[in-house]
Order: sequence, then structure tokens, then C-alpha cells
Amino acid sequence: MNWINLTSKNQLENLIIESTKEPVIIFKHSTACSISRATLDRLERNWKDGELTHVKPYFLDLLSYREISNSIAENFDVEHQSPQVLIISNGKSVFDRSHFEISFAQVEHELNAIPALKN
Repeated sequence: MNWINLTSKNQLENLIIESTKEPVIIFKHSTACSISRATLDRLERNWKDGELTHVKPYFLDLLSYREISNSIAENFDVEHQSPQVLIISNGKSVFDRSHFEISFAQVEHELNAIPALKN
């Protein structure tokens, strides 16, 4: 899985725009949390290269970039959690889960349910 590190508010603004062309995933990770590590490992283990190529996956180290995490909660009207995965489409969060509710199968299902976006 080729994560794009989310390290600036400018990137967050750009990914909102990107989400009008293709879905975007944000994975919020706490490096101090064993549940977050286990969830990330499970997600990465199940995401095979070549799958879901129509999606941009962003990774947020929320301990290093808490301000961005706060902006995500505010922009997408979701409660801050860690770990947390959000699917952004057309500038809105269309799916979010946290902790052990995060599964690749569910993320894949939700992504495949999103209608084709305009290019």
C-alpha cells in the first residue's frame, strides 16, 4: 500500500478537491496506540497491490499533526478517533469507522459502492 503522508492543511484542502475526481481515504494513526498499530497492520495486510487503484490513500500521524486531525474532524463533521478511517468523496465524508470497526472488506465495499465520479 502506497500511503501519501498527510502533513499540511494545504494538502487537506487539495485532497478535498481531489475527492471530486476520485475517492480519497484518510487513515488517522496514533503511533502511541497498540490498537492503532494492529488496525493499520490488518488493513495493510489485506490491501493487495493493484486493488482499488481508483483511490488515493492518505496517512496521518495524528500525534505529529494534531492540528490537521482537528481540521479533519471539523471539515467532515466526524468525532475525532484513533485509529480512524474516512472515505472522502465529492468533498464529504461518506464513511468513517474507528478502532476494530475498521476492516478492509468494509472499506472495499464502501469504495466500490461510490458512483463513478466526473473526471
